[in-house]
Amino acid sequence: MAHVADEVPLTLDGEPPKTLGVLDQGALWANLGVSLLGFSGALFLISPLRDAPPLSLVAALTATLVGSLIGTAMVGLAAVPGTRTGQPAMVLLRGLFGAKLSYIPTVLNIVQMVGWGAFELWVIAMGASAIFGSAVPYAVWVIVAGVITTALSIWPLGAVRVLRRYVTIAVVIAMVWFSVDFLGTAQPQTGGSWAAFAPAVDYVIALSVSWVPLAADFARHSRSSAAAFTGVVGGYTLAQVACLGLGVYAVAMAGAAAVNADSTAVFGPFVAAPLGALFFAVLVLRETDQSFANVYSTTVSLQNLMPRVDRRVFSTAVGLLTIAIALVVDVTSYGAFLGVIGAVFVPMFAVLAVDYFVLGGALRWNTEEDAPARWSMLAPWALGFAAYWLTTSTPTVEQWDALWAAARDAIGFTRQPWMNGALGAALVATLVTLAIGAVRRGRASRR
Repeated sequence: MAHVADEVPLTLDGEPPKTLGVLDQGALWANLGVSLLGFSGALFLISPLRDAPPLSLVAALTATLVGSLIGTAMVGLAAVPGTRTGQPAMVLLRGLFGAKLSYIPTVLNIVQMVGWGAFELWVIAMGASAIFGSAVPYAVWVIVAGVITTALSIWPLGAVRVLRRYVTIAVVIAMVWFSVDFLGTAQPQTGGSWAAFAPAVDYVIALSVSWVPLAADFARHSRSSAAAFTGVVGGYTLAQVACLGLGVYAVAMAGAAAVNADSTAVFGPFVAAPLGALFFAVLVLRETDQSFANVYSTTVSLQNLMPRVDRRVFSTAVGLLTIAIALVVDVTSYGAFLGVIGAVFVPMFAVLAVDYFVLGGALRWNTEEDAPARWSMLAPWALGFAAYWLTTSTPTVEQWDALWAAARDAIGFTRQPWMNGALGAALVATLVTLAIGAVRRGRASRR
């Protein structure tokens, strides 16, 4: 198979083409912002805490908007260095941590992206089953979706162009159709509170910021930094707000108890709408862009470890692995999975942003294979990770939550209801990185 000139180079040695404009980026990120997982995940938005009343409609929508803007701003800023350097995200981290130390976030990202890819294949199969019933076995849908995903990953820039030209229009029509139907037939949303607003924002930020580790993978092909940033923030924010807003209504129509017992129950109101099966099929087919983005990001992350391996080999292997995991994946850990993602990648982004944009890192960013280790940058990342768990109130796994409750008691720290894990992590990571930069400048001036 010959390499196409306007496609992603087969190895890291190739020059990345700059072919994506703001419409391409906007279409890509708008499609990534609409997710079937987002519909079922609206339950986590409405009731992020076990012991607090659910959010009111206004509180839930406000949390969606606030969390999306914060999260997508992080993703958009993480995309800018990719455009400027032409490097994918994990290679970009060589400049932050050094070549060898960049393997740490690279491995974490590979685990994250494979997990997300498996979730996406699962949700595609369940969405298809909601339309067609049990006539086609679950495994068949997973394999079909996995094959499509792998093909898109082998021709990623071609996939982005298809999204812009055709898929985005169909998705907009489908979303408008369901919005009109739900607003016209659903019972008015009343009651609820603002008590769990902070953890709801945490959830939305985590949903958005999960894309931080792959932002540069696509931004490196942007014609300008402005196109990458605008496409991310504009496209993803609008789409995610619309997606979670529809999800809130769908959860209410299906019944929160039913969705809590079976997350796929949220698909019922979509299929039951007039022409719902047709328009929901559009959203199910479009979901392959989510699995494609995850498999492709896993591919280029692996290339940070093995730069000269043909990405088509990696894409095929990762696609097969994702299919295998999707056949046995446990989706009940979805909410906890998002919490872990936020805790790992929010502080890492903060360290990157401060070092690159504030401390002059852009002028000395070294992404070579022999980039020296920068051990000091691990400290703000680790402290930010700890700050996330000290300040977040979003429950995950009982034993893990108990560990951090004990840590709070040990240091005499009392978590307040208004505290937000993502913002706490970003703040601590930012301050520590600035302090390290001040020490570095002080040593340089004494020399």
